[in-house]
Amino acid sequence: PSAPKSEGAFVFFSAAFPAGTRASILVCKARTLRHTFSRFMHTCEKIYTDIPIGHVQHRHPGHCSFVHGHNWSLTLTFACEELDHLGFVIDFGGIKFISQWISEHLDHACLFAKSDAEGLKMLAAFPHLFKPYILDNCSAEGLATHLFDVFDALVRKESANRARLKSIKVGEDSKNFAYFEK
Repeated sequence: PSAPKSEGAFVFFSAAFPAGTRASILVCKARTLRHTFSRFMHTCEKIYTDIPIGHVQHRHPGHCSFVHGHNWSLTLTFACEELDHLGFVIDFGGIKFISQWISEHLDHACLFAKSDAEGLKMLAAFPHLFKPYILDNCSAEGLATHLFDVFDALVRKESANRARLKSIKVGEDSKNFAYFEK
């Protein structure tokens, strides 16, 4: 292979292949390392624990098909390229909007899947017995995916797009965890 030749935001490499191969010369176009890796990512985590939430896995063949609950935890990893004027990725004292959202929507709630016809009938018949939160998939994985989108939008809005949510870890009690990241 020849030495890389830089042209703007790209580096060109060439390599000769033995006769009889489909290509005699390979030219790879890749972003320069300087361009791709020049930005550093700062991260920090905030953990919310002991959030009592019920759910039902209506398609599950076993005991998870019954309404049951867990003490859930949420670990949010925030990221940014540029720290704020205080030197933070995100000021933990300034993200009360997340704990308020959790308190309003999830604390003592019961998760139901949009596809759970029996669960939705139960909610209609006994609305006073539940604090329902309805989403596409109420597994830990589904909750992680859903909450990532909710919290990422809130963090971007509150930080004027300087910070974002990098990943979320959702725990059912202290034994089972699901992760989602973009």
